Amino acid sequence: MGRGTETWRGQKADLGRHREWQEVLEVQSVIQKLTAEIGARDLRFQAVSDSGARNEAVQVLSPSQLLVPVPLHGLAGYRDRRSRRWRYYGLQGQRLPTPLRDPDSRQQWLATDQFSKSLCQWHDADVNVEGDIVPAKVLAVLRGLLEGAIPACDLAGRVSLLESLDQTVRVAVETAGSPVEVELVPTLEVPTSWPRRARWPRCLKRWPAADRVDCIKSLGFALMARSRYHWQLSFGRAESLLMEGLDEDGGCREKCFQVMKQLKEGHWCPETRPVITTHHLQTVLFWTCEKYPRARHWRVFREAFLRLARRLHKCLRQRFLKHYFLPGHNLFQFCSPGDLDAVAWRLGLFLEDPTLGLE
Repeated sequence: MGRGTETWRGQKADLGRHREWQEVLEVQSVIQKLTAEIGARDLRFQAVSDSGARNEAVQVLSPSQLLVPVPLHGLAGYRDRRSRRWRYYGLQGQRLPTPLRDPDSRQQWLATDQFSKSLCQWHDADVNVEGDIVPAKVLAVLRGLLEGAIPACDLAGRVSLLESLDQTVRVAVETAGSPVEVELVPTLEVPTSWPRRARWPRCLKRWPAADRVDCIKSLGFALMARSRYHWQLSFGRAESLLMEGLDEDGGCREKCFQVMKQLKEGHWCPETRPVITTHHLQTVLFWTCEKYPRARHWRVFREAFLRLARRLHKCLRQRFLKHYFLPGHNLFQFCSPGDLDAVAWRLGLFLEDPTLGLE
């Protein structure tokens, strides 16, 4: 990987990032109109930000896939619950003969009595069963509101609601470049609070710096409706802040990440719905930064980039990638083993000859 190729690859990654930025802004504008209409119809939902700049909460999973959190309103004063109770209800409120399974390390229940203040609508049967706010019901309400918002905003020619076998709410948005699939996820922000199960930072780790850790944890976390009964813990704001100022010491972490992302999209995992997302790459970067915290580890691009690529390859071969804040959760848990192996094989070819695919 010569200096000329390295420079060219970096410039190409910068161009791809600019195009991605423009596409996200275009989609964000459309989604803002829809969610503003939804919020006018139901106080429990809020419009996504429309500041004229990219909303950092938007997750770019791939060039044709975005995840957009839809803020929830009317729940304040969150407190974590220590006591455990069994749930014996179905989505329609009927009693079940056996209790529902407990959430995994990345999930939790959410009940109205966990908040000091809540709108009366959060107690309604369209979202609530036995005091629990049920994600599948919240998603069903959002889907119904979206069906009415699309024609009301005169967006039927640009936005179409996609069918889904699970509870997710997805739309296809026509952009100037190509169609983009957008997953809309009802999201409750929990500011200034950090979940007990996220025991971070780990002992004796030098990255990130202590003052940065305090700032990140002060942002809190979020709960996202992405399954039937359980809310998923999300650390989108914390991850965005970790990505800021990566190279204040003059390193090349950001460049390594952008080049790896560009190679992933163009060579290693070019599918429309890739098994490896930008979030996976970001997680690999965080773990590598933690293991190699010093500036000298990130001065030589070739060495730093190959170190990052080898770590990704190891995770793919083992089919195991630890969540950065919840290391007990495997981000590859629901990925197709065959798809992971295929990406590992392509990446392995690259590592045998790092110029392959770079020329």
